[in-house]
Amino acid sequence: MLDMAEDAILGSLETSEVISDSGVFAAERGLDHNEVVNVIKSLHGFGFVDVEDIKKESWVLTDEGKLYVVAGSPEVQLFLAIPPEGISRDELRKKVDPLVFQIGSSQAIKNKWVEIKQLASRKVEHVEDKVKELLLLIQEGGVVASEDIATLKRRKLIIPQTWKGYLIRKGPKYATQRKKAATDLTREHLQRGDWKEMEFKEYNFNAKGPPAEAGHLHPLLKVKKQLKMIFLQMGFEEMPTSNYVESSFWNFDALFQPQQHPARDSHDTFFLQAPSTTSWLPEDYVETVKNVHENGGYGSRGYGYVWQREEANKNLLRTHTTAVSSRMLYRLAKQEKFIPKKYFSIDRVFRNEAVDRTHLAEFHQIEGLVCDRGLTLGDLIGVLHDFFSRLGMSQLRFKPAYNPYTEPSMEIFSYHEGLGKWVEIGNSGMFRPEMLLPMGLPEDVRVIAWGLSLERPTMILYGIDNIRDLFGHKVDLGLIKRNPMCRIGIDGGIKKEAGTSRPVVFNNLFTGFGCDSVEDRSPPDTWMALISPTVVEDSS
Repeated sequence: MLDMAEDAILGSLETSEVISDSGVFAAERGLDHNEVVNVIKSLHGFGFVDVEDIKKESWVLTDEGKLYVVAGSPEVQLFLAIPPEGISRDELRKKVDPLVFQIGSSQAIKNKWVEIKQLASRKVEHVEDKVKELLLLIQEGGVVASEDIATLKRRKLIIPQTWKGYLIRKGPKYATQRKKAATDLTREHLQRGDWKEMEFKEYNFNAKGPPAEAGHLHPLLKVKKQLKMIFLQMGFEEMPTSNYVESSFWNFDALFQPQQHPARDSHDTFFLQAPSTTSWLPEDYVETVKNVHENGGYGSRGYGYVWQREEANKNLLRTHTTAVSSRMLYRLAKQEKFIPKKYFSIDRVFRNEAVDRTHLAEFHQIEGLVCDRGLTLGDLIGVLHDFFSRLGMSQLRFKPAYNPYTEPSMEIFSYHEGLGKWVEIGNSGMFRPEMLLPMGLPEDVRVIAWGLSLERPTMILYGIDNIRDLFGHKVDLGLIKRNPMCRIGIDGGIKKEAGTSRPVVFNNLFTGFGCDSVEDRSPPDTWMALISPTVVEDSS
């Protein structure tokens, strides 16, 4: 059929200069217009014909309009359903379709054909179905007055339709027959010598190849990797965090968090139904923790309540990675000789929170801790300055805070250049002796720790204002494919080398995803650039 259409078009142009309407041309030759259009586009692409667009506006019947062409308009159906002697309103309602009664009664009363009160009666003897006549006329392609078109359109019985066709003329490469251009020059062509008479398809050097299919790293994984590199550069050891299910004992009790604490309520924590309780806990340690909760010790008065083993046995989805820290510190305390350690973890935690644009029931927590003899609050502040300076934040302040398992505790603030104020970026503290000494750690051993979230800096970095677009089942996979390999701030503030188009890529957090760093260049305050992105201007 396509070959027939092509031969018809090229043959017609041989004897006439123009085909004025592709629709009329197709109808006269019994061809499908859509197939004719496809052939025209192909011929135009190869220069055989030139074309001009033709657009024709027409009206077509809706499904409701087609129904009225067969059955008649609702007002006429209603009129014919009323006998000359009249009929009660309820009987008339039962006699016709509910939609016919609703529309027909309104239109018939408007046309003054009927009167409908308790009794429905005719006011005229005969009526003409003008609506049906107009619909038939439109269906047959006839001309209808503009006021009638407006009426039918208002009743949603017709809709506009745009017909598209072409005016066709000979093109610069017109021929009565199209030869198929060869795409390859083969050995057989050279041996036979027929290559001399062949037409070859032109190369399109601007054509792009098919996109390479490959895996893509999630933005959270990229940021997590860079944070992990910072911890490793500072000499930290990663804790095993694959244990999402934890007992209440390690998640709460071992951290000296009382059993009546609001965080242990089902409104804040996901408890497991099966298995609902843990099968094993170190009994000697459990007894020591119980005694500290009830009666105190190690300089503490305790909480003075009856500690319940059943509560400690409950299984849950861990609410913080500090549950892993408590296990690691207990394991460290059981070694024959104490060895100072620096631990970190970046993994998922779970909270029974209301989901909104900034909160999820599942998110990631970054945690670091140092365990050594004689550590002080000054050591914690010094480590925090070292850690956060590697993120580009050099101006820090600390505010006293409360945590059940750290004393003293501090909220961490950094100065936000864009907002011109101090913003909270994390939490920190020194683990309480009521937590450490029951484990069996030496009395002069102290543990300093701090934590922050992974999602917030990632959202800022990638310009995401809804956490559900970053993590969870509603994530747009296109975001993962499109996110850049290398970023400086949200707007990608990349400074270019003077006199070149090569970007300067700073060697710090959130850069260097497969990029080369430039030596001897001062890194910008990257983390603050994430919160308030600025383009790095070229001063050259």
